[in-house]
Amino acid sequence: QVRLVESGGGSVQAGGSLRLSCAASGSIPIFVPMGWYRQAPGQQRELVATITGRGRTNYTDSVKGRFTISRDNIKNTVYLQMNSLKTEDTAVYYCAIPAINHWGQGTQVTVSS
Repeated sequence: QVRLVESGGGSVQAGGSLRLSCAASGSIPIFVPMGWYRQAPGQQRELVATITGRGRTNYTDSVKGRFTISRDNIKNTVYLQMNSLKTEDTAVYYCAIPAINHWGQGTQVTVSS
């Protein structure tokens, strides 16, 4: 059984930084793409960033240049470094393996002005 556990969320002022981590365990296909998604109150869940097993990345336009996704294939962990945070980044952030439809429980990120 696949399990994804996020950590690193919290509250920060605008302009600050946070680093999210997602530890994956279980029967995970090797080099499977992983991603971060977020859902703000009253909004649909949206893609933030994805990374392939070989490190190719993709970002939604609103976070380009501010967020960086990375992964450690040995530790089965994916990271999201978030810099220059804005109030509109406030959301619950979810780690996911879309190919096998597995999601973490989410971690709250709150950015205040």
